[in-house]
Amino acid sequence: MAKQLIILTIITTLLPLLCNSFNPLNPNTNPKILVLLDDFLIKSSHSIFFNSLQSRGFKLDFKLADDNQITLQRYGNYLYDGLILFSPSIKQFGGSLNLAGVLEFVDSGRDLIIAADSTASDLIRDIATECGVEFDEDAEAMVIDHTSYAVSDVEGDHTLIASDGFIQSDVILGSKKIEAPVLFKGIGHTLNPANSLVVKVLSASPSAYSANPRTELPNPPSVTGSAISLVSVVQARNNARIAISGSLDLFSNRSGVQKAGSSNKHGKSGNEQFVTELSKWVFHEKGHLKAVNVRHHKVGDGTEPAMYRIKDDLEYFIEIYEWTGKSWEPYVANDVQVQFYMMSPYVLKNLLTDQKGLYFTSFKVPDVYGVFQFKVEYQRLGYTSLSLSKQIPVRPFRHNEYERFLPAAFPYYGASFSTMAGFFVFTFVYLYNK
Repeated sequence: MAKQLIILTIITTLLPLLCNSFNPLNPNTNPKILVLLDDFLIKSSHSIFFNSLQSRGFKLDFKLADDNQITLQRYGNYLYDGLILFSPSIKQFGGSLNLAGVLEFVDSGRDLIIAADSTASDLIRDIATECGVEFDEDAEAMVIDHTSYAVSDVEGDHTLIASDGFIQSDVILGSKKIEAPVLFKGIGHTLNPANSLVVKVLSASPSAYSANPRTELPNPPSVTGSAISLVSVVQARNNARIAISGSLDLFSNRSGVQKAGSSNKHGKSGNEQFVTELSKWVFHEKGHLKAVNVRHHKVGDGTEPAMYRIKDDLEYFIEIYEWTGKSWEPYVANDVQVQFYMMSPYVLKNLLTDQKGLYFTSFKVPDVYGVFQFKVEYQRLGYTSLSLSKQIPVRPFRHNEYERFLPAAFPYYGASFSTMAGFFVFTFVYLYNK
């Protein structure tokens, strides 16, 4: 009885951990997020953002960033599906968490949101650098804009920016236009040109620059204009998603905003809509694709063969769906392609769709035998990438599969028989003619 009780205890302990493991083809409908804070006051000052996550089914686990009980995994299984770092000033995480642990968390396919500000520590800067962005080297620098700043009670404070430099992507920021500018107060960053996975989501205006607002500029600032990124996102090759913001204040409970030089005063800033749509994308509530039921066969034959013969007519099918946060819906596009590939693509075809998630095409196997692959490589901004391949051999005709008489060879047949007939006539004339 005691042994059975011990086994039952182990099973009940490990089962939730196994159930929480990440599955890209079936996202967790009750994801758990670890939120690391510099101060618990952030829970109230940023409550709108946290309430938005909780209303969408996320389970938030709030901890101070230096808590000695912090751990991301237990018994080799991760306890969380995502990580939010709202602790810009932390110099060393508590518990077993460190820089390598955060990077391993992302490498496992899980998601990350980083918010920094002018107090950003070397640890937060190092995490951002590993993700492909570089914060301003000047620890006192902030983004300043003397044109696109927000009107405030503090005269001459041009570090509170009213930005509307949004990325043009419905899948990342939603199809509903963000009417009001976003309030941003923090530090800017630049993208690593060697990293093609990083994308600007919110850019500074051409008149912005990064400098210390408390000192005079001895030299022109090194980072200026739209080269400054305020918020950037990364989608790794394993489809893990990362959002990096230079402002923790961006996620706070912001109220109205009025852009300098504009008479239009918005009763509500665009921050709430911006961070809500951004978090939906980061945590795979949209833009997450899966491909299922990949199949192929000869035209008129529903079974998938072990190999094809050259010049066979075949059909290819694939189903693609997008996760909406609650269910899988058909993904509709007109730019999905399939390659019939051996060293290089011999066939490249656009797939037709029935508007219900099914994509299909048909083509003739090329007159080349060898080992081919059906390949679908689909990479679009904001969507998880699809990389599918299915190997299939192609054989030549067997000796008994060639046509008995080839129409193209009729002239050669005629030449052979005419030569024989001419030789017979010549022999007869030569032998019997005196």
